[in-house]
Amino acid sequence: MHLIKLSATPSTNNFLKQLSVNHPVSDFTVVWADVQTNGKGQMGASWVTQGANNLTFSVYVSEKYLLIEHLFTLNIMVANAVLKALYFFNLTDIWVKWPNDILAVNKKIAGILIENTIKSSGSFSAIVGIGINLNQTDFEGFPQASSILNQFGIEINKEELLQKIVAFLKEAILNAANISEKEWRFYHEHLFRKDMVSTFENKVGGLFNGIIKEVNRHGQLVVQLENDDLMCYNLKEVKMLY
Repeated sequence: MHLIKLSATPSTNNFLKQLSVNHPVSDFTVVWADVQTNGKGQMGASWVTQGANNLTFSVYVSEKYLLIEHLFTLNIMVANAVLKALYFFNLTDIWVKWPNDILAVNKKIAGILIENTIKSSGSFSAIVGIGINLNQTDFEGFPQASSILNQFGIEINKEELLQKIVAFLKEAILNAANISEKEWRFYHEHLFRKDMVSTFENKVGGLFNGIIKEVNRHGQLVVQLENDDLMCYNLKEVKMLY
């Protein structure tokens, strides 16, 4: 693993993206910043770190490992890598909330942003951005956010956690042909509120109850409605209220 350590940058994803444009970048190169001033989340949301209290980094994966039909499987592998690394430190009650937010009990402690570049050959490269709230204690204005320190009362070594996440991710990607189904099973075993009645809000503000059954291979959330129909939702078409 080639590690580039920065004291601060607007976005580790953008830094790694620009680096890959201007220079050859080896697989699993990591850009790690103590402070990220203009970090990005899903669908244009921001992800800003408080001082150097959290872990923010990005990983480069080239197209030689990734086929377009496995586009969402990469999301699964990344989320699983974060889960497995946190379990390594004996943390419990860690879940993945569709598509790839990481929760401790019911508070968000980590987010993932994957930016793909699709090639004409049918493969794609990816820059995987991961942000984990480690030691931040103040989340004013973000009632659903928390940190490992807040949730568990412990501090985790940043570099050791980073190394574990990248190791789990690399193992999954290099063995994708053989273990992708195993990765999907692990993801579903740790999917937040799977097989439980939950309240959802659709994109026009309507509320309804349903049960999460799975996430399909297209990355859609499959929900069983009260009339037993199964509905498939894309990102931002539905929001779980919890």
